[in-house]
Amino acid sequence: MPEKPTIGITLGDPAGIGSEILVKALPEVHQRCSPVLYGSEWSLRDGSSVAGVDLDALNISTFVDVKIPKPTEFTFGQVSAVCGEVAVRAVESAAEDVISGKLDALMTCPLNKEAIHAAGYEDIGHQEIFARLSNAKSTATMLMTTGLRVVHLSTHLSIIEAARSITREIVLERLRLIRRCFEQWGLSPVRIGVAALNPHGGEGGLLGREEIEQIRPAVEQAAQEGITAMGPFPADSIFNRAIVGEFDVVLAMYHDQGHIAIKVHDFHQSVSATLGLPFVRTSVDHGTAFDIAGRGIANHRSTIAAIDAAITLVTGTLGR
Repeated sequence: MPEKPTIGITLGDPAGIGSEILVKALPEVHQRCSPVLYGSEWSLRDGSSVAGVDLDALNISTFVDVKIPKPTEFTFGQVSAVCGEVAVRAVESAAEDVISGKLDALMTCPLNKEAIHAAGYEDIGHQEIFARLSNAKSTATMLMTTGLRVVHLSTHLSIIEAARSITREIVLERLRLIRRCFEQWGLSPVRIGVAALNPHGGEGGLLGREEIEQIRPAVEQAAQEGITAMGPFPADSIFNRAIVGEFDVVLAMYHDQGHIAIKVHDFHQSVSATLGLPFVRTSVDHGTAFDIAGRGIANHRSTIAAIDAAITLVTGTLGR
């Protein structure tokens, strides 16, 4: 791999803050990697106008335009099927290039789930799109910020469905996936703390039996396989234990259990990575922010952090 890896960057939904945060970040991005941008040129120009950045001065050498015309009634902050189409087409094009070896890694700006559904896609988000295109059998979301990493057992499920999805087999599969990916990224052995689902870890079954019947047996089986997994531990203490260095990563049982811990700890530096894909993919760890889109006030720190994370993972230099 060259000293500066080639990283594909998708602009996300044009009605959101993706293009704005990217053009703000590009001067620093150029110092870290060779970026290849994917999206619509009109979206990139709109983002530079909002950010108050001279696009022509950014020296963008490689831009892949999906060539979808700008909607006549385009408005920042509003769901649009055309914007959903632009966003997904950009992701598909970037995925094709990274799978074929033209790119070293991907970093994605946010999609809007309503918009991609309005465009006729059944995918819930990036992870599902990439899994579909790469035929990945098992994937997982990991959130990272300074001093804390969290992998999620489930993400885009309701609370009730997330609880129902917890089985010994799924927990064990996720622990195996974590070990495999972390070894590829340069950290072995990885110390995994497993979060409980129920308050106080279930209180010996008084507040739920998932820990006794599903989670703990999976942790014990993982330990027999040589995986350094511990738990389940109550969710109100495990994340702090990881922050002070007891665990390299926490396995959370559902979406908000992990997301809240990460974003309270350090919102603007948090990023997302996908485990189980045949390539490295990171993302900003925030949404399209329709409430502030078009106002020029979006923070681009997560964009820089996501690029740095992609470089770390693709070079196998993840450490404690």
